[in-house]
Amino acid sequence: MKTINTIKKLFGKASWSPVKHARYLDWEDAFDVEFDDGLSFLEPHKTIKKANKISADAIPVRVSVPRKFRTHFKITYDNGQTAEVSWSFVRELPPTNSKK
Repeated sequence: MKTINTIKKLFGKASWSPVKHARYLDWEDAFDVEFDDGLSFLEPHKTIKKANKISADAIPVRVSVPRKFRTHFKITYDNGQTAEVSWSFVRELPPTNSKK
């Protein structure tokens, strides 16, 4: 069954809220991201890997949210690669390519 996420806003239309916490859920192969305004998103791991050009066999070993700004979360992988995921990547739909 495919679930459509209607909470995500159009590209450039989401309101900012600090990232409260982020964690990797191994059984879902996804990241649970919660914001200060109470919204929570389950972001698929494959989407983050693709956007950050992370190796397919990389395994997350650490997920952290910077305390000062809380604008993103950082994932460190077992092979040394890192991914930084901004709040807008989680809360907004990707931009659409308009062909003119």
